[in-house]
Amino acid sequence: MNKDQLEGKWKQIKGKFKQKYANVTDNDLTYTEGKFDEMLGKLQEKTGKKKEEILEEIDNW
Repeated sequence: MNKDQLEGKWKQIKGKFKQKYANVTDNDLTYTEGKFDEMLGKLQEKTGKKKEEILEEIDNW
C-alpha cells in the first residue's frame, strides 16, 4: 500500500484507532496534508509501537 492509499484509509479508520488506544486523542489523530509522518510519530509515542507496526495495523483494518 502506498502513502496516498494509507492516507485515504486513515480517514476511514482513525475512530477505530482511538477506540483501541484510550490515551490517543483527536489531536494526535489529526492529519494535515504533508504531515502524515509527523502524526505517525505522535502515535508511536502514545502507543509505544514502532512506525512499521502502526502502518501494519492501519493496513489490516
